[in-house]
Amino acid sequence: MASTPPTPATSSGGSSTAGVAELSYERARDELIRVVNELEQGSSTLEQSLALWERGEALARRCEEWLIGAKARLDAARSAAAPRSDDLPDSAS
Repeated sequence: MASTPPTPATSSGGSSTAGVAELSYERARDELIRVVNELEQGSSTLEQSLALWERGEALARRCEEWLIGAKARLDAARSAAAPRSDDLPDSAS
């Protein structure tokens, strides 16, 4: 009978993705950089590496959410500032 491997967790004992949804872009980005650096060192156990990978994936998704939201806000601001075609003077007359 095959056993299921334990679910990786952070060193604090919580889920490796806990609290990511509340992070600012800058905090998520900085933590993602730290996670990548730690994974690149290769000194973690397999279980720790899996937990770091999961955390990194969640952090990357959080950063992407922030960037998509920022782009939407910029697009909306540009649309609001751009003159509409019905606001332009009629040059055909």
